[in-house]
Amino acid sequence: MNTEQFYPLFLKSDKVTIDSRKVGKNDIFFAFSGDNFNAATFAEKAADEGALAVIVEQREFENKDKNIFYVSSTLEFLQELAIHHRNQLKIPVIGLTGSNGKTTTKELIHAVLSEKFNVQYTYGNLNNHIGVPLTILSITPEHEMAVIEMGANHQKEIELLCHISQPDFGYITNFGKAHLEGFGGFEGVIKGKSELYDYLKNHHHTIIVNENDPVQTEKTENYTPKITFGKEGSDYQFGLLSEDHFVGLEFQGLKTVSKLTGEYNFTNLCAAATFGLYFGIGPDKIKHAIENYTPTNMRSQVVKKEGRTLVLDTYNANPSSMTASLSNFVAFEGSKTIIIGDMLELGVESEKEHQSILKLAQELGFDQIITVGNYFKSVNPSALSFDNTVELIEYLQQNKIHSENILLKGSRGIALEKSIEFI
Repeated sequence: MNTEQFYPLFLKSDKVTIDSRKVGKNDIFFAFSGDNFNAATFAEKAADEGALAVIVEQREFENKDKNIFYVSSTLEFLQELAIHHRNQLKIPVIGLTGSNGKTTTKELIHAVLSEKFNVQYTYGNLNNHIGVPLTILSITPEHEMAVIEMGANHQKEIELLCHISQPDFGYITNFGKAHLEGFGGFEGVIKGKSELYDYLKNHHHTIIVNENDPVQTEKTENYTPKITFGKEGSDYQFGLLSEDHFVGLEFQGLKTVSKLTGEYNFTNLCAAATFGLYFGIGPDKIKHAIENYTPTNMRSQVVKKEGRTLVLDTYNANPSSMTASLSNFVAFEGSKTIIIGDMLELGVESEKEHQSILKLAQELGFDQIITVGNYFKSVNPSALSFDNTVELIEYLQQNKIHSENILLKGSRGIALEKSIEFI
């Protein structure tokens, strides 16, 4: 079985899934296996319930009469099928990566471009070596564009994802102190993320550049084609607006304010507007898209609860994004409590970076500082330092936070959002 032989069957399917619980009639089910599971044991059941085809990597589960096919690696076959499908597509594909703001920027770009085009885009955080192929395979003839988010925590990962998604346009949100352990330090982050630039340059495709970012400017110097925003002389320029802690844009005679908090989201809005203007979407429609985008993914999300303002930014955290969140939150009017969780995957830099963030929080003068996680606890002797979110919840059940504004910011693994109902 190879991808060219299988492709006609794929074209007849409704969708591709790797979740045995979500296999529907006329779906293709890729039965992944791991140390503690083997989805191939569900192959017969999936086929009997109407799956169009099932891909397994154990020969004993193959049953060609039921379209259960053996391949040597389900992952490699998934990726190869995605590449073959991508090669058939004649639509613009936008590739997106960066240390911070990838998902928010992706959703904003999707919202803006959807004012004019039928756009497929990465759902949630399906941005890795499995998620990117699944997104590519979800592109149908009805789609006119695609926005593919690419995440990475080590070298050569973006290179692989570019090989699969083959972007025609690319944008790196920023280079920050994220996944330092896997990348081997900040210089490793720059090298790893820049693999998107390498792909685009090698294929003479278009790079979108925030010219206020010196790394982006340096990495794309003297390169064409590129689309620029940010500075006087850039292709597109935007003014910063702020209204009741929500960030917005001023451009081409219009003013628009989003539902996102934090000036750090300004460049995310600029990037989305830049794509919109480049692809011929009118300023009024860009304004409409920005104002109607509602963050619901625990990223720069503002929630009103019992007369207080909660800022939820619990999906991810690293030193760069944590610094930006704290600096933004200190400007809120009224009393302020921060609940900050460990920043994971920092390797040997962990203690130093957590100490630095704690010092910043103390210098900013918040009314109350609560930390969660072993790294923060090792540098924070305060009684308001907890090993995990369970301990935090136990504290909150007995002690009410009285501040008018509360920030929750931490890495995904800390799961600070579980404490929201107890605040």
